[in-house]
Amino acid sequence: MDAKEEIRSRLNIEDVIGEYVELKRAGRSYKGLSPFTGEKTPSFFVSPEKNIWHDFSSNKGGDIFAFVMEAEGMDFRQAMEFLARKAGVDLSEYQSAGAKKRSAYKKRLLAANELAARYFQQSLLRSQQAIEYVFKQRGLSRQTVQDFQIGYAPDSGTALLAALEKRGFTKREINDAGLLNRYGKDLFRGRMMIPLMDQGGQVIGFTGRIIGDVPNAPKYLNTPQTLLYDKGRHIFALSQAKEAIRKSGFVVMVEGNLDVVSSHQAGVAQTVATAGTSMTENHLKAVKRLTSDVRLCYDSDKAGVAATERAIELASHEGVELTIISLPDGAKDPDELIKSSVQAWREAVTRNEPAVEWVLRQHAGRCDLDTAVGRRTFTTAALRVVRGLADPVEREYYVKRIATMSHTSEEAIRQKLAGEPVKKQTFKPVVANTSIIKNDQAVLEDNILALALYDARCLEELRRAGRQQWISAERELLATVLLEEDHPQNRPKKLQKADIYVKMVSLRAEERYAAWDSGDRYVAMCQLLRDKEDKHNKQTQQELLAKLRDAEAAGDEAAARELRAALNNIIKEKARDKRRPSAEAI
Repeated sequence: MDAKEEIRSRLNIEDVIGEYVELKRAGRSYKGLSPFTGEKTPSFFVSPEKNIWHDFSSNKGGDIFAFVMEAEGMDFRQAMEFLARKAGVDLSEYQSAGAKKRSAYKKRLLAANELAARYFQQSLLRSQQAIEYVFKQRGLSRQTVQDFQIGYAPDSGTALLAALEKRGFTKREINDAGLLNRYGKDLFRGRMMIPLMDQGGQVIGFTGRIIGDVPNAPKYLNTPQTLLYDKGRHIFALSQAKEAIRKSGFVVMVEGNLDVVSSHQAGVAQTVATAGTSMTENHLKAVKRLTSDVRLCYDSDKAGVAATERAIELASHEGVELTIISLPDGAKDPDELIKSSVQAWREAVTRNEPAVEWVLRQHAGRCDLDTAVGRRTFTTAALRVVRGLADPVEREYYVKRIATMSHTSEEAIRQKLAGEPVKKQTFKPVVANTSIIKNDQAVLEDNILALALYDARCLEELRRAGRQQWISAERELLATVLLEEDHPQNRPKKLQKADIYVKMVSLRAEERYAAWDSGDRYVAMCQLLRDKEDKHNKQTQQELLAKLRDAEAAGDEAAARELRAALNNIIKEKARDKRRPSAEAI
């Protein structure tokens, strides 16, 4: 038995999920309110028999690992480690000798950081200067200090080093945990200490804010890159913010860690930061596990605009909806605004605007659009942003927007867009999967497959429709197996790779369609298949139109002719479909 199966065998799925959702028995399953939406009627099901869960309101589902990944915003490895601790499974027993050694060393570094955090907390209580700064000057409450485990690093060269050595840690371990400077002494001295935690709440590093005026000392000091802490992946306060992110449906990303602390105290607890570094693809992937609505609050200076431009391109290719929060005039950052008015910060968070619109507005404000030079400068900067957008329809919209803002013809903007070299793509192409496709398409296909799996007449209708495109590999596999004229007893072996998904679809069929009359199921199947075909044709038509515009802008008449012919074929097919009897008439 591998580690994953061992964890599954020791944990009851209803017990783990029951820590997040109030479950009530409903036949062979359990039922409760979705933890991912604000629904009033329970549509969240857990099946101990199948060892899976399915949320009809958000169309999410899977096994115990999938739930923890959704609920805690973790990747698979993090979820496995989280559940292994809960199940009492030692993952090192399933690792190679080298991996075991590395895992054991990571545990030592985690223990060193955990002890350091406790030491800093105790030091805060013993320093009147630190108490004055934290509670009076910063205005932090005792609850906030407790929630973020805020402490104080004494202004001594070796206080922490001595404390950790006394507890059995070697100097090498303390250094590798990121707690020593290049001279082998304490890295953090005379600073308010804010622990950096992973998504499971384990301390992996620190941010230190200097207390008082110290010549030539940096205001903020962060843990360097270590075996535990990677600034290109770490998101500050994600472990504290994940519940608020799930409830609100969006995340606020700010620049500074103390902006985050103040925001949580002000009641905007869905706030996090990528402190010490620009946003990366890994940052977006981490928050995307919880929400695709990301609201940035960056400075509007030149560096802030440049950082936002980079974030726009990353967000576009990750399928994230990026918007910008603008602060009222006179407020330097969220922390400063909150000190003057908590309500003003709460209102600012709701007045977000599309990131591209914000960047275009910033560039337009820096150029004199009444002059040729100003228009040239603005359109060059604006088109640089547009080229980073993955969606051709979105690019088309902003081409028109740029033309309007610069008082220039769309034709001129298209010529400039086509004439300048396209930046080399550094991102992986967007692949259709359940995390980025629109929910309604996923629900439509899941319902089709659930009906085909449950009802023989519906299965025959799917077979009459023939092979189609599906939005994920697991749906494709299930559809392929169902289309085969083979005995149902042979299906489980063929569907092993999609076992969790098949169980989820089976649960959907039992909970949604079992009580339906066979005739009603058949009518529903006919309509769903028609809707699927219509959606596919509409999407294909949009893609062809975008390609046609690009071909016309580039002057490629041969390609344009082919694309027009393909569009005409779709239009003719639509006309034929309208003459066919509707699903209701069948």
